[in-house]
Amino acid sequence: METPRLQKPSCEILVRVTPRSSRNKLEFVGDQLKVWVMSSPTDGQANDAVCHTMAKSLKIAPSNVSIKRGHTSRDKLLLIEGLTQEEVRARLAAS
Repeated sequence: METPRLQKPSCEILVRVTPRSSRNKLEFVGDQLKVWVMSSPTDGQANDAVCHTMAKSLKIAPSNVSIKRGHTSRDKLLLIEGLTQEEVRARLAAS
């Protein structure tokens, strides 16, 4: 009998992205998470910057953050692996 694999916790976060900002930062505006990145949206540079900025703020590996939906939109759905929704909110509030 095969032992069941333990699944890593994961969660999805909606973000609103502003490319070509003066600096990389994250901030809750009301209930929405906004991400400002210095990169331009060409060739997916802003998408990469969003993932790296989130990972740095959450203190996790960049490979644990991916864009699930919204690759060409300012509104994106991010998949965060290894953390629950509550852990993400707590870490972002602390940073």
